Amino acid sequence: MRPGRALDIGAAGGGNTRVLWAYGWRPLALEYSAAGAGVARERGLDVIRADARHLPVPSASLGLVVAFDILEHFDEDHLAAGEIRRALRPGGTALIAVPADMRLWSAHDVAVGHVRRYDRAGLRAVVEKAGLVVDELWSWNVLLRPVAAWRRRRSTGSDLDDLPPVVNLGLRTIITAERYLPVRALPGVSLMLRAHRLS
Repeated sequence: MRPGRALDIGAAGGGNTRVLWAYGWRPLALEYSAAGAGVARERGLDVIRADARHLPVPSASLGLVVAFDILEHFDEDHLAAGEIRRALRPGGTALIAVPADMRLWSAHDVAVGHVRRYDRAGLRAVVEKAGLVVDELWSWNVLLRPVAAWRRRRSTGSDLDDLPPVVNLGLRTIITAERYLPVRALPGVSLMLRAHRLS
């Protein structure tokens, strides 16, 4: 895929937006919250505040749209998926991540404003109904699922806490190892999807 214009929906402070820059894309960070948009702006990123169900970008203008942990926040997830399709140029790619499996539903989901967690069929249906062609759909955070399930059963709120550096290093090592193991078909904490717009 040749880099061009990209949109990072739900960019928060722009971590993924900066990765897109590093890979040669010309990304725009889109963030709903004032705090997240402010951090992205302080980091020198192009940022706008908007709702993913009403993207303020021209139709067929983007080569790539990234929407990590966005769809699960809306009752009308089909509207956000439809906007992703509208914004992509023909041949453009969407990368979407969502939390997986309602069996993992916990106080964490409530605290961070989730409406649902997805199974493969549900995520595929929303994306295909929007008019996108699914290229690949796989599980992510498979190796960490037992730990996440155990922790979420005991949580009373969000578990998005800062972790000690040594724990963070251990988790990063596990996630890196997962990239090289044949576990994508197994249940994970998240689902990842790659799709494209035909016309």
